[in-house]
Parts: sequence; C-alpha cells; structure tokens
Amino acid sequence: MNKKVLVEDVAKATKMSKAKAEEAVNVTLESIKKIVKKSGKLQLIGFGTFIVRKTKARTGRNPQTGKTIKIPAGKKVAFKAGKEFKKAL
Repeated sequence: MNKKVLVEDVAKATKMSKAKAEEAVNVTLESIKKIVKKSGKLQLIGFGTFIVRKTKARTGRNPQTGKTIKIPAGKKVAFKAGKEFKKAL
C-alpha cells in the first residue's frame, strides 16, 4: 500500500472527496511527525507506539569502494505494534 491507496480508502470510508481525504491524511502525518519530534514518543493505544531511538557513532564501509567511513551518532524512529494490531495480523 502507498499513500495514494490510503487516501482512496479514507475517502471511501468517510464519503469525503479525495482532496479532503488527502488533506486529512497529510495533517495526520504532519501531526505524528511534530509530536514524535517534540516529545520523542507517540502512543496510539491498540495501534502502536512511535519512539525516537539514539544510535551510536560507528564505522562502516562504502560498498562501492570498500573504504572505511565514520558514521556519526544520530536518531531514528522505531515503531512497535500494539496488542490489537498484532492480533489483526
């Protein structure tokens, strides 16, 4: 599934236009980004949790040249599925 299919599903389920459904999906996704960036965590009961995790600096390899490179410390977003979501699968 991609965003286009999601927008179509939302439009069909809510009987709103595709333009309005796309706007709703975009607002939802932007809200998720803002909340996770600000607080580091967003928990949607029954669905799952988005959480920011820190990564350590490490060394890696450039696959084209084989040369060793330094990869700086950073952050990544992880998602852990909730109980109800896991059951649905």
